[in-house]
Amino acid sequence: MLLPDKSVLASLLRRYRVWERMVLADPHDPAARQRLEDIAYTLCVLMGRRTVQEAIIEAERYLAAGRTVPRTADRPKG
Repeated sequence: MLLPDKSVLASLLRRYRVWERMVLADPHDPAARQRLEDIAYTLCVLMGRRTVQEAIIEAERYLAAGRTVPRTADRPKG
């Protein structure tokens, strides 16, 4: 499976969380709900998951995998 660019995915997760807060603040705003649904759909497609909860978990896992720090013995000497 092709994986999305990590910076694009991180940006999309941030936008999802912003719009989620906006919908929670005003749940009857149809424009905010539609924007949140659009971003959720994009997350699902990018991560190959059926639900936004699964997509978020997978996206966070994928982003965290690149943050590991190599052990001292693995670092290049210089």
